[in-house]
Amino acid sequence: MLVSLAVDVTERDDKREGPGFAAPGLGRELVDAGGEWRSELHAVARAQFERAAEANGLSEEARTRLTEPRRALVTNFPVRRDDGSVVSLTGYRVQHTLTMGPTKGGIRFAPDVSLGECAALAMWMTWKCALMGLPYGGAKGGVRCSPADFSDAELEAITRRYAAELIPVIGPRHDVPAPDMGTGEREMAWFMDTYSQQIGHSVPEIVTGKPTSLGGTDAREPATGLGLVYSVEAVLERRGRGLDGMCVSVQGFGKVGAVAALEMARRGARIVAVADIDGAVHDPHGLDVNALLDWRRSGNELAAYPEGDRLGPAEVLTLPCDVLVPAAAARQLTASNADAVKARIVAEGANGPTTPAADEILEDAGVTVVPDILANAGGVTVSYFEWMQGHQGQNWDAAEMDSRLRRQIRSATARVLDEAERSAGSLRDAAMSVALGRVSNAALNRGVYP
Repeated sequence: MLVSLAVDVTERDDKREGPGFAAPGLGRELVDAGGEWRSELHAVARAQFERAAEANGLSEEARTRLTEPRRALVTNFPVRRDDGSVVSLTGYRVQHTLTMGPTKGGIRFAPDVSLGECAALAMWMTWKCALMGLPYGGAKGGVRCSPADFSDAELEAITRRYAAELIPVIGPRHDVPAPDMGTGEREMAWFMDTYSQQIGHSVPEIVTGKPTSLGGTDAREPATGLGLVYSVEAVLERRGRGLDGMCVSVQGFGKVGAVAALEMARRGARIVAVADIDGAVHDPHGLDVNALLDWRRSGNELAAYPEGDRLGPAEVLTLPCDVLVPAAAARQLTASNADAVKARIVAEGANGPTTPAADEILEDAGVTVVPDILANAGGVTVSYFEWMQGHQGQNWDAAEMDSRLRRQIRSATARVLDEAERSAGSLRDAAMSVALGRVSNAALNRGVYP
């Protein structure tokens, strides 16, 4: 667990300033709590929290307890490569709040994974779970590495060693990981097996997003994209409209964006642009999403698709469309490009794709932002269903999972829309209000121990 430490800044040669360090010349000061995980992404998450806390009159005690993560683990561990050499990798696990029940959140393998990123994503997961009415606090973790640089055997070694390092802070009723960027059901199977070997018996409920043969569900992989579609449908229906005939641009053609594009196209929407990290394809008359998926499955780059016009990945954000789905990465809509957005609805498929400055610009322009804690909550919702199956020994089929997911997403969207109408605020403010109300009430009811 990370704690605040007292340091004498007068004895430091570098006399650094900023979060976690006292100003030079002030003598012995207490390091700012949470300075270890401050980052650009955490600043975005914290700014959203502070705005919602102020708008909802959140008590000082609740703010103190919810501003920073409750617990964090940082681990450096060795992995032997196929050629016999050894590399040292850094892994993280951050748990934002322990008030609501076990913590829940994904594990990502990516070169930019950091403590600050995990802290921000854990905070967002807390609000997401609360908004959906799930009995979880938020968590996030990962290993800083590029999966493409490692063989399958090496990735298994990384996953198993990382899982072993986390055993002191995880458990089916303590902290339940799931797949995220750079991981999938294969990694979750390795993770589950490692934990089960340590405990001495099979524990399928330690992770979600597993293979179906180990208690997983086919509904998990498309759940986030489907949840986004259900939330957008609910927003449009409140306005007396539907997806049929809507013009849609999607940034990020992966697990979330591809599913969202396909499902919206099936509902009559016209997908005018899709993008991945290499480039984008644009056709104002509409793209054949199934053909694009077949092209990608054949191992081709999206940017080499023979139909449509070539664009840069960021250009899809400012194309004329009714619905924009930023499903690629964080901080894509910023103060530098938000005023060029021509969409009327932005549905956040990624976590934190819109900065606070961009939020203000979009709100002033009358653009509706369906926030990430609502729009991409489908994944954790189906993960909850899978976790429940593991505890109860039940098995729901994909149709049952989808029906439950649609009901839960639409119910949460209705709560957010009602709150937005009541407060005359944005959907992000409304979603944060609903989530904060639930979490802060739970924290205050439990009190402070001891």
